[in-house]
Amino acid sequence: MVDVFVYVTVLNLAVQFVPGVLSETFTLSLLTAVLLKLVLEAVLRAKSWVVGRIRTAPTVLRRIVAVALLVLLLPASKLLVLELVDLVFGDAVRLGGFWSVTGLIVVLMIARFGVRWLLAPQTTAEEIGIGSRTG
Repeated sequence: MVDVFVYVTVLNLAVQFVPGVLSETFTLSLLTAVLLKLVLEAVLRAKSWVVGRIRTAPTVLRRIVAVALLVLLLPASKLLVLELVDLVFGDAVRLGGFWSVTGLIVVLMIARFGVRWLLAPQTTAEEIGIGSRTG
């Protein structure tokens, strides 16, 4: 749920400051954020699967094929986002072109990481036994 709110915030900032990004209403921004969350989670799982295949490939040929798949997956994921947004929302939502959606996705991932880092429980040095006096 936190990711969706982060995505809504980033998306609405993009709507305000990036000329090629458009969302006609807040409701459409919220629905777009949910769609982005679903698509990006699926893409991250696919990328993780491919990276796992690269690491565990028994032959060089299979490793090369997995690397090629990863290279194709990176731009294809951006095109998938653009096509799905167009299919679901039509002209009511536009994320710009390939480069603007790439930048948007990078900012979404950075914001997601930052918020998760801020909300994660902080471990102190004493809790993990560093710097504490025993004996």
